[in-house]
Parts: sequence; structure tokens; C-alpha cells
Amino acid sequence: MKSFLAGLGIGIGLGILFAPMSGEDARNNLTQRASDLAGSARDLVEQGRDRVRSTVSAIRGQAERFTGAVQEATGTEAGRNL
Repeated sequence: MKSFLAGLGIGIGLGILFAPMSGEDARNNLTQRASDLAGSARDLVEQGRDRVRSTVSAIRGQAERFTGAVQEATGTEAGRNL
């Protein structure tokens, strides 16, 4: 994903640099697109972080249920004999 975003950024930058517009317009356009790309990257990172958090939470819940079932089946109390 990093390679794709880097390639996209380089492609946009080169396209803007070789486009027929004034230097100031090109710089402003490049700045705006870089900002948009950075925002998209931040959104992707946040989505990934949320997925990891939900997966860890689900695994914890399953582990707690499994531990409770094992303790109930063996008649041990939480924290004892583990």
C-alpha cells in the first residue's frame, strides 16, 4: 500500500510539474493534492487501527469465554491453578 501511495504521489507531482500552468498555480495545485493524499493516508491508517482494535477485542472476548468455560468445567476459581 505504501508503494502505491508513493507512486501515486510521484505521478501526480510529475503531472502537475509538466502541465501547462504558471509556477505559482502548479505549486498551489501540488500542495493541495499532497494535502489530499496525506488526508487519505491518515484515513487508511485510522481504518486499519480500528480493524485491529475490533479484532483484538473479539479475540479477548472469545478467550475470556473459553477461560470461563474451562474453569466452570474443571471447578477451579479464576486465577487459581492457571
